[in-house]
Amino acid sequence: MKVFKDKVAIITGAASGIGSAIAERCAYEGMKVVLADIDEGALRNTEKVIKSIGVETLSVRCDVSKENDIRVLAEKTLEAFGEVCLLFNNAGVATGTLLWENTTADWQWVLGVNLWGLINSTKTFVPIMLKQNKECHIVNVASIAGFTACPGNGIYSVSKHAIVNFSETLYYEMKLANAPIDVSVVCPGFVNTQLMNSERNRPSDLMNSLDSTSYGPQKQMFEKIFHDGVLSGISPEQVVEEIFQAIPNKKFYILTHKESKDLIRKRMEDILNENNPTIYF
Repeated sequence: MKVFKDKVAIITGAASGIGSAIAERCAYEGMKVVLADIDEGALRNTEKVIKSIGVETLSVRCDVSKENDIRVLAEKTLEAFGEVCLLFNNAGVATGTLLWENTTADWQWVLGVNLWGLINSTKTFVPIMLKQNKECHIVNVASIAGFTACPGNGIYSVSKHAIVNFSETLYYEMKLANAPIDVSVVCPGFVNTQLMNSERNRPSDLMNSLDSTSYGPQKQMFEKIFHDGVLSGISPEQVVEEIFQAIPNKKFYILTHKESKDLIRKRMEDILNENNPTIYF
């Protein structure tokens, strides 16, 4: 896809961070922008920004972990704009500590948003795109955590590994189907977003029954490492620039941090040489 003007773009997790930056870029490219997020207040703020740029905008409160919410998102998009051209599966959350200390609610919440959000979106929007039979592009936001393993970040890493594999499989299947749908997976390192404040949008029925004192001291250590990393990370706009350079070139893997390649290479060497895994921090 080399021409963006007048195309219809859907962005999940559009109220902040990378999602908000994607929405603004889509607007400046002259696209019709559909914003989806669970945080209604922040979503309205993003909607105001997009409307101020002067493009047609639709805002939909959506919990991507719920299949019906995604179906409603699709229905409202088609009712407003008649088609879907670009789909940015960006919604994501993070929480965690040592694997055996994470609660069932932790797993259900993170996998519900990060993985089931992608599953629900694919099941809903790919059939629509296939029926349209016109050029489309799907961008799934994963992470460098989708290629590496990191202590204290297990649930998030598991979800992002799944997104990378899911995206690769979807890419192959689009090629086998000879469909005009391209796929990309974005794998950033640290980005300065509100990821470490994900708990603000955690559903009440999946709240953790444990307080911070119920976990071991490692939790605070991991939180500080990831919090400091996020604060020093690149801007969402830098990630978006990489995405919009990749789409016209039908580039699948989008690695926004140069150091990511060294980490991936080291992990692949460990696997191929049957070495024990390397801890990266």
